[in-house]
Amino acid sequence: MKFHKSLRFRIFFAMLLLLIMTFVSLSVLTVMQYREEAKDYHRERLLRKEQNIKQHINYVLKNTSLLVNSASIPQIFESKIHEIKDIHNLEIHLYGLTGSLLKSSESSPFDQAIPRRLNDTLLDLLLNAPKKQIIHAFQEDGNGYQSSYSYLTDSTFKPIAILHLPYIEDDGFMTKELKENLFRMALLYGVMLLLAILIAYFLSRFITRSLQTVSQKITDTQLLERNQKIQVEKGVSTEIAQLIAAYNHMIDQLEISAAQLALGERQAAWREMAKQVAHEIKNPLTPMRLTVQSFERKFEPSDPEIKKKLAEYSATLIQQIDTMSEIASAFATYAQLPDQKNRAIDLVSTTKLALDIFDVSYIEFSSNVQELTMPFDKSQLIRLLTNLVKNSIQTLQHEQTEHPKIEVVLRANENTVDLSVSDNGPGIAAEIQSRVFEPKFTTKSKGMGLGLAMVKTIVASYKGSIVLESSATGTRFDMRFPKP
Repeated sequence: MKFHKSLRFRIFFAMLLLLIMTFVSLSVLTVMQYREEAKDYHRERLLRKEQNIKQHINYVLKNTSLLVNSASIPQIFESKIHEIKDIHNLEIHLYGLTGSLLKSSESSPFDQAIPRRLNDTLLDLLLNAPKKQIIHAFQEDGNGYQSSYSYLTDSTFKPIAILHLPYIEDDGFMTKELKENLFRMALLYGVMLLLAILIAYFLSRFITRSLQTVSQKITDTQLLERNQKIQVEKGVSTEIAQLIAAYNHMIDQLEISAAQLALGERQAAWREMAKQVAHEIKNPLTPMRLTVQSFERKFEPSDPEIKKKLAEYSATLIQQIDTMSEIASAFATYAQLPDQKNRAIDLVSTTKLALDIFDVSYIEFSSNVQELTMPFDKSQLIRLLTNLVKNSIQTLQHEQTEHPKIEVVLRANENTVDLSVSDNGPGIAAEIQSRVFEPKFTTKSKGMGLGLAMVKTIVASYKGSIVLESSATGTRFDMRFPKP
């Protein structure tokens, strides 16, 4: 299972991603909110200053001894404009109604930063503004500016000049406050991130633990073995409990199906066995019937060779009866294989004992241990080795192989035991290798074809495996048994 595809990782990653996205979203919204508040703050501050300055200017106009009109503005505010600037801490520019500069609080009237004349577009905007006031925002040298333009009027509310107030947007305080706020948010979300990591870890572990149990149980499920149900623990979620209940129900159905399948297989096996027994018994019965019929036709009590003919008749019948006895013994032996009497035996000495019954000199045995004890049915192990070695001997003798050789090798591993039987005969044809373990399959003129089927059944009963490897230079059967 790849890590990035696991449910545990997805839950863990989703919770962290959700928290990080929330932090980023709130940070962006906070910055946008601060910018909007800063913009509103500067606008309102400029309007307040404009209102206060206009009140101060109106006071000056009201108390002046000069005629209040556009022409007298420079004389009226000759010194007063600097006083107003110092009081309100803001530069002041006074323009005529046609847009020409009349008076400025700047130290030098020739300062290039001061527009000498307002453009016509600005004058039209101011003239057409509902409140006869406009605020113009712009950027210059990386600084934000807002400028207000409004009319100054005389006592009869007749416009006499245009008041221009340039205002620099100083965001230092608000920027500092924004950074501090973001820093506090980062600390808070850092702590929350650590908590989320812990919560996500334990939550994902809790959720996936039950799933891993179900997954392992499903992996271990065997059709022909009894499977353990899963017990629902306290605190398990409803979804997991439903999944476990479905698994347990499946186990019940699987046991029923396995029992039905086993019954069907047993019945099919016995039917096949009965057919095979009937077929094999018919073979000797036919010559027995012919022998009896022939003896009945030719029987003559006065025949001088009657004793000789009777002996031949008896020999024929005894031979066929022996054949039938061999057939019955072979099928009985095959049918009784599942009954095991396991006890701790030494596989090394038992293997040597099984090989000692063969009166040939070309059988070699080797083992990587002096003694290997494990539970096994001694008679079944001997029967297994006897069948394999006997097949090899018959093949080598039938093919008259030069320098015949049979090797039996026993190897003890950490968790398994390997047993192999090999010979240097001509091998088994590739097209029939897949059928050698089938019951009643044989290439010999004699035999029931049950030997290798019996071997495979014995190996399977110990949860082992058997593999055939054969070529023109020889045949080897490799068996592997798990250690208990």
